[in-house]
Amino acid sequence: VQLQASGGGMVQDGGSLRLSCAASGRTFSKGAVGWFRQAPGKERAFVQAIRWPDHSTYTADSVKGRFTISRDSGKNTVYLYMNNLQPEDTAVYYCAGTVSRPITSALPNPRTYDYWGKGTLVTVSS
Repeated sequence: VQLQASGGGMVQDGGSLRLSCAASGRTFSKGAVGWFRQAPGKERAFVQAIRWPDHSTYTADSVKGRFTISRDSGKNTVYLYMNNLQPEDTAVYYCAGTVSRPITSALPNPRTYDYWGKGTLVTVSS
């Protein structure tokens, strides 16, 4: 299984970006896909996740109201729409997937996920 994250770049304060996470090799039709980020000098942090079967989502408080996660079954791709970006959103963003059916409380835990993609860098300038 491979996960390919893309869409990162540099944007000004208040700007928007869309990240994509394309899966190949298998689908996560019964599982979940999550986005995490790691800022310089900080630990990897949960951002948002989506359960594939029912589209249910779980969102970190830090991005509520600004980020939206969605999935496209036909393209086996998950998107992270990021609006009103702030300098503190600067980080390398990673997508991760699991084929199991995690409970809601497990979605923010990196250990829940079996597969990880390489990150994509998002830089927000003030």
